[in-house]
Amino acid sequence: MRFYVNVDHVATVRQARRTFEPDPVEAARLCEKAGADGITIHLREDRRHIQDSDVRKMAGAITSVLNLELATAPDIIDLAAELKPHQATFVPERREEITTEGGLDLGAGAASIRRLENAVGKLKDLGIRVSLFIDPDPMSITRSREIGAEAIELHTGEYANRFEASGDAGEALERLREAAAFAAQCGLAVHAGHGLTYVNVTPVAAIPEIEELNIGHSVISRSIMCGIEKAVSDMRKLIDGAR
Repeated sequence: MRFYVNVDHVATVRQARRTFEPDPVEAARLCEKAGADGITIHLREDRRHIQDSDVRKMAGAITSVLNLELATAPDIIDLAAELKPHQATFVPERREEITTEGGLDLGAGAASIRRLENAVGKLKDLGIRVSLFIDPDPMSITRSREIGAEAIELHTGEYANRFEASGDAGEALERLREAAAFAAQCGLAVHAGHGLTYVNVTPVAAIPEIEELNIGHSVISRSIMCGIEKAVSDMRKLIDGAR
């Protein structure tokens, strides 16, 4: 299973002072050294953490692969088209949210779906692997395939929230299992992420159809206490041990 580390929150700390450190590109290199298979960054429309310059530097500096999370904003699509990351993952964005709160609404109006279809097609034509960040439900999976995505990333937020609240996320975990199996049957590559921690990651990592996990906040939080290389290495061991 691939383990991609999201280094957005290294940039969050930097942006708190609008200075040059900590550097998310340096953090990404350390993540690779510690066993990460790839690096994920989210260039948000409001540029609250990762900046355009970070994406440019990251694309040229890391030795693994770059997964760029993005919405359908034209300027960000153009940047992705220019830099050609290994993977582009489309995610929903709302300015007032603290973090991404759910998957893409693929039952939305025709105009927004058309924008998404056009963006997916543009990046695919450039050889960029395209994934859609969705909730674990059959409709979203079916629509992802129709829109042209090659992969989906299952939103694990409900699972993570239930696990934290009660330690029993059985129903939410089963939804993830069923969604992963259905997506694989539909010919989609299956990824997962959001809210995964050192405490709750193992059951998700054990789902056989999931081939990639994207984890950020928990890794960066632990790295403050023990260093980023150990934080990544500890998560790498948990994911590998699940199989």
